[in-house]
Amino acid sequence: MTPVPLQETDSLSIQTPPPGFLRAWLPSFLWLGVIAIESSDWLSSHHTGRLLYPLFHWLLGLTPEQFEPIHAIMRKTGHVVGYGTLSVLAFRSFRASTHQMHRRWSLAWARNAVVLTASVASLDEWHQTFIPSRTGTIHDVLLDTAAAIAAQGFVWFVLSRDRKNAQHTPL
Repeated sequence: MTPVPLQETDSLSIQTPPPGFLRAWLPSFLWLGVIAIESSDWLSSHHTGRLLYPLFHWLLGLTPEQFEPIHAIMRKTGHVVGYGTLSVLAFRSFRASTHQMHRRWSLAWARNAVVLTASVASLDEWHQTFIPSRTGTIHDVLLDTAAAIAAQGFVWFVLSRDRKNAQHTPL
């Protein structure tokens, strides 16, 4: 019995990504790489504190006790910026993947971006539990997810504002 070659319509055929897939998803994938680097031992609190404290001490004359809360705020701000950015990039990727660029905003794109961001945050914190210099916490997952939701609110605001301005602008 000779094997039958697969046809393009067969469910087992290899599908190539649609044109524009890389353009749609490359920024999100690159940002995931940034998050992975930030999740490493190299950027743990101990290491960033060791690098930043001398600078803050030299510039502002801070003591270690004064620097500690500033360092904590800087690190949590990094979470908000990092995961908020991922949420915006994921929204862009989902939007571009649907080939409905004429639509400005979709609840499905926003929801998918938040779910993806929360999933990445969860995996990142779980990964950090295996690194001795890091601690993975549910609090960081909640902060990251809140940042993703806030970022989607910002995206909605900007895109709905653009639509209103376009309606009032004469062609």
